[in-house]
Amino acid sequence: MPPIILASTSPFRREILTKLGLEFTSCPPEVDEQAKPGEKPEELVLRLAIEKARAVAQQHSSGLVIGSDQLAVIDGEILGKPGDHANAVRQLQHASGKTVIFYTGLCLFNAETGKYQSEVVPFKVIFRQLSDQQIENYLNAEQPYNCAGSFKSEGLGISLFERLEGDDPNTLIGLPLIRLVRMLEAEGVQII
Repeated sequence: MPPIILASTSPFRREILTKLGLEFTSCPPEVDEQAKPGEKPEELVLRLAIEKARAVAQQHSSGLVIGSDQLAVIDGEILGKPGDHANAVRQLQHASGKTVIFYTGLCLFNAETGKYQSEVVPFKVIFRQLSDQQIENYLNAEQPYNCAGSFKSEGLGISLFERLEGDDPNTLIGLPLIRLVRMLEAEGVQII
């Protein structure tokens, strides 16, 4: 089996990938993550997933490199990582009672052949109506300031939601495993 390399420094993506029981290494991708003028969120995450995988693949003579990128979008506006408490409060107030769509770009790049598979996987989060006190309580408990949309769905963030809509709950955390398994199998890697 070729080496599996995760083109990411995200501890969340590393944790998700361990679910597949594969040995893998992680390598930080060096790419400019700025959007191009007029680039739609789906186009941006797909381009960045491919660029991340390609950048890491260029450092290896063989291996399958997994690239991923994710954006949260509400009312056509991209929600980034809040960075601090005040921005997180604003993001959650804006999300209250609304639907946030997460677009996750996924790429599996074969470093030996230069061929790759890529896809954008959407996932919807429908927020319940949140009071300012609920938002404060949540942020004080989890401090999700490095998470797009200001929540950790794998933790207490689940209490913020009315419902979730999507094919794979791992997508919400940043790595769509169902799609990745299919991509790996197309490269001859059998998971089970």
